[in-house]
Amino acid sequence: MPSGSGRDLRDDLGVPVPLPGPARRVVSLVPSLTEALAATCPDRLVGATDWCTHPAGLDVPRVRGTKNPDLAAAAALEPDLVVANKEENRELDVRRMRERGLAVWVTDIETVPQALTSMRRLVTQALGLDEPGWLSDVADTWAEPVPAPRARVVVPVWRDPWMVVGRPTFTADLLARIGYEVVGGDGVGRYPAAEVGALDDPALADLVLLPDEPYEFTDGDGPEMFTRVPVRLVSGRLLTWYGPSMLEARRISSEPT
Repeated sequence: MPSGSGRDLRDDLGVPVPLPGPARRVVSLVPSLTEALAATCPDRLVGATDWCTHPAGLDVPRVRGTKNPDLAAAAALEPDLVVANKEENRELDVRRMRERGLAVWVTDIETVPQALTSMRRLVTQALGLDEPGWLSDVADTWAEPVPAPRARVVVPVWRDPWMVVGRPTFTADLLARIGYEVVGGDGVGRYPAAEVGALDDPALADLVLLPDEPYEFTDGDGPEMFTRVPVRLVSGRLLTWYGPSMLEARRISSEPT
């Protein structure tokens, strides 16, 4: 049974989260988690960042951005819980919120299985709810084993300077599970730097995926740099968000390379 008793509740980093009972007022500093919470318990979501764009028409107070949240505004909403993410939010902001007496639950997600486990724990333990149907559907959708790669892809996330998706990242794992091997970059790490000329090489990659976030690549901004490798503009949400969007993300695999 779901539990929100607050007895030895710990977030993904193993940090104790002082909750006397199920959280009923939640501020989300993570767009992915905002969408997940809105799909699960919209009445409990009382604040979100300016970057929380889904679901469309989300009508909650905004607390600025993921990297520069307005901590006073978040505290003024009197949340039982603030949800954050190790990659998207700064440790400094998390610490300052805790110093204000706010309970903060930090997620740590680098793979599809971690996303499922993390969201399941947040919903059932911190919120005291049953696993939502959308989460069960996501788990079923992504239950297949990782296939052999069918194509090598470069996924830029920034330009000037150019940076690409590396490992370990949720995006690289998600793409691996639909047959795309992430390549490119000047070194190992999550988001290595890259020389764009080196990326435009058929010996390196079969396809370049240009997402619309965090950098907003468009028809007129990005594809012109690649003349030898095919380019596809894709939704950054489908590549980087964990939550209900993972049901849509499978469609990437059905499009031709």
